[in-house]
Amino acid sequence: MTTGDYLFSIYQKSKLSIIIFIFLLTSVYVDATLSQSLDIPVKGYGISFGNSKKFAGLRFNFRDKRVDRIDGVNFTLWKAEENEDALMRGISLGVMPEAGDMGYLQVGFGVIAEYQLTGLTLGILGAGSGEDMDGINIGGLGAGAGGDITGINIGGLGAGAGRSMVGLNIGGLGAGAGQDALGVNIALLGAGAGQNLYGITLAGLGAGAGQNVAGITFGGLGAGAGQNMTGLNIAGLGVGAGQELSGFSVALLGAGAPVIKGVTIAGLAIGGEDITGLSIALAHIRIENDGILTGVSAAAFPYIKGQLKGISFGIFNYAYEVSGVQIGILNYIADNPSGLKYLPIFNTSF
Repeated sequence: MTTGDYLFSIYQKSKLSIIIFIFLLTSVYVDATLSQSLDIPVKGYGISFGNSKKFAGLRFNFRDKRVDRIDGVNFTLWKAEENEDALMRGISLGVMPEAGDMGYLQVGFGVIAEYQLTGLTLGILGAGSGEDMDGINIGGLGAGAGGDITGINIGGLGAGAGRSMVGLNIGGLGAGAGQDALGVNIALLGAGAGQNLYGITLAGLGAGAGQNVAGITFGGLGAGAGQNMTGLNIAGLGVGAGQELSGFSVALLGAGAPVIKGVTIAGLAIGGEDITGLSIALAHIRIENDGILTGVSAAAFPYIKGQLKGISFGIFNYAYEVSGVQIGILNYIADNPSGLKYLPIFNTSF
């Protein structure tokens, strides 16, 4: 192979890179010398080199600054400056595409919108918006918005919204919303919402919300809600709610809430003021504050400081009052007549 053939083969393999380099060099030169742009064939349409303010077509610029609106394909090399009011519609490519409002396709090491990101956004490091993000949003490290996030949201480390998240939300470490999270929420460590968490939530450590949780919720260690928790609730250690726990709840250690309804299973203990349904714990079921246990319960030591309405199975059953039966080795009912308070095998209210 001759030297000429060798050089030509190198050009063939790298001509796209050479063309892009020439385009960028041209845009830098035009922007620096003319402080505007070179538009072909007419101003505002076609192919543009430099910092065109309003353009439709294929545009190359070193750095966007105070742009008005771009429709089409926009390629920039450097982070924008004073570009928070710009509107980008089409394909935005570069090291760090940045504008006020960006839509359709945005790709870069980092993608930043002052107000809104819409469409498919891919930030190798991160993608973010000061207000809302809609569509498919992927950040190698993080994806987040100050307002709402809607669609498919994936952050290598975290995905989050200042207000609400709706859709498929995946955070390598955490996924969360300041207000509500609705849809499928998955995180290696924690997934949560400041107000309500609805849908399917899977978290390696903990899943919870400040107010209500509903749907299928799994926390490797714990799952909980500040108010009500409803649905299928599973946790490696504990499941709990500040007001009501209902549905099917399973915990390796304990489950508790002032009001519990449905099927509740705990490896160690279950506690509440009013429990309704089927309750099973290896060691202990406890009713506080003159509460009521309604349904069927089974534990080594059911301790009901109130009324039993149903059936209680245990090694030692304890209740203040019974409208039903106790079945166990030893059974105690506080309001029974003397001599009938403690009975083996079976006891009821006489």
